[in-house]
Amino acid sequence: MRIKYFEDTDTALFEFTENDVSETRDISENISVDLDREGNLVSLTIEHAGEKANIRNFAFESVVKKSA
Repeated sequence: MRIKYFEDTDTALFEFTENDVSETRDISENISVDLDREGNLVSLTIEHAGEKANIRNFAFESVVKKSA
């Protein structure tokens, strides 16, 4: 997974796979998703990411499954 933030347009691009995009769907006015030909998520785009998604305060955390 890669996350790209374009400051000049305040756009965040989350890339989940490198599959070819077959279809783009608008989720809302500022959010769209790209799907491959099997309907799997390829990427997610958020316009106005600083305002709509607070991208400037992004953090990543990996949570390990606790064994019983």
